[in-house]
Amino acid sequence: MKEYKYKINGHDYNVKVGDIDNNIAHIEVNGVPYSVELEEEKVAAPVIKRVAVDAGPAKPAAAAPKKATAAAGEHVIESPLPGVIKEFFVKEGQQVKADDVVCILEAMKMGNEIHAGKDGVVKSINVAKDESVLEGTAIMVIA
Repeated sequence: MKEYKYKINGHDYNVKVGDIDNNIAHIEVNGVPYSVELEEEKVAAPVIKRVAVDAGPAKPAAAAPKKATAAAGEHVIESPLPGVIKEFFVKEGQQVKADDVVCILEAMKMGNEIHAGKDGVVKSINVAKDESVLEGTAIMVIA
């Protein structure tokens, strides 16, 4: 039991506060017991402030994969999955065999060998080293 002493308008009060059960406080004022009903605390809804955040310059939407059209007899080598071109082993104008590795595509920390897929000459290389590519992006054209 907690005990408090108050002086109100020149009168002394000894207040003892006992247990509180189901919003009923058992108190004693100058030796007289009282059961005091407490009002339920009204909990205000939390105030949510919306704050504008400067996210910096807007990022451009992901570009669609670069597509290349193949003329008759040409073969377009497309990226089989999203990744980053890490290395080229051929140059434009170079003769290649179908099973030659033309570049390395890194995806999920793994280097994937990309093969020519057709005997011929490298007509064009459409992406740069260290460029990110999406699945279906035209990497190069073999004629």
